[in-house]
Amino acid sequence: SLDERVSVSIPVAGFASLTSGAEHPEEIDDDIEQNATDFRDGQDYTQLTAMRAPRPTLLIYNAEDNCCFRASLVKPYIYDDIKPFFRLLGAEGALAWHENLDPGTHNYQVDNRQTAYRFLNKYFNLSGPEDEIPVDSEIKSIDELRVGLPKDNLTILGLARRFASSIQHQPVPSRDAEKADWVAAERFHLKTLVRYKAVAVKHAWAFTSTKHQSVETRSYRFEMNNGLSATGVWLKAIAIPDNAPITVVLNDQGKQRAASEVSDRVNRGEQVLALDVLFFGDASPGKPIPGAYTQLLGAIGDRPMGMEAAQLIAITRWLQSLSHAPRIRVETTG
Repeated sequence: SLDERVSVSIPVAGFASLTSGAEHPEEIDDDIEQNATDFRDGQDYTQLTAMRAPRPTLLIYNAEDNCCFRASLVKPYIYDDIKPFFRLLGAEGALAWHENLDPGTHNYQVDNRQTAYRFLNKYFNLSGPEDEIPVDSEIKSIDELRVGLPKDNLTILGLARRFASSIQHQPVPSRDAEKADWVAAERFHLKTLVRYKAVAVKHAWAFTSTKHQSVETRSYRFEMNNGLSATGVWLKAIAIPDNAPITVVLNDQGKQRAASEVSDRVNRGEQVLALDVLFFGDASPGKPIPGAYTQLLGAIGDRPMGMEAAQLIAITRWLQSLSHAPRIRVETTG
């Protein structure tokens, strides 16, 4: 899109728009090369495809792709919506579309390859064959292609260790005044690093409640003012006052796995909120894997950890406003 030396481009089952991903989460691909961090912050593949105009661009997709991008689902946003840009520059035919039906799955087999040959012949003014010539005899075996690696070749882990060993941490200042400034600067740095954006609890939907065996519970869905949500179960002994200390319990595997921690704090006479923030337990999408969603969030400029921290802080403030508890602590597992 940016390099004008790329005269002709033929991506094959290569990408989809964010709109397609939102409409069909099962189609989200979790390959990091398509969702590089901040890559979609301010632009998407829709805009990048339009920027190819008027240079010849053939989009090849598969009808029943079993990996990520089914042709009919992605076509509206990366082809139909882009045709007017090529038309505006007098090159409507330079944006072409091919939907593979044979075999129709995730592939770059003969039908797709020969479609590419025809496109290259046309726009490079070539006279080469459009059908493949037999080349099986030229294909080398694995042993013929094996070249090995240098003895001291660094692995990814080796590179990581080398970089990590060069990291220098400044000591925490000992003087109180300097330490306060250092803490403030570190907090600001952390806030920037995780792209923290404060949110608020728009409404706490109380769905169920129980009073059984001297314990009271209430189940919530916390609707945040940015449209996202979290879920939680609040518990306390019925005899405990409403201003008793509160512990918010988080477990990487969801609040259902936090039973022992919850029981321990209730037995100590505390109120407990077993909480699932974004991508925890009930607040995590089942399919595709959460990693695909977190990649997309990172690609558009957000950071899931910052979003989770914002939810935790907002819900804690909501708890304070209701209970007037003198103290709220957080206990995490995982």
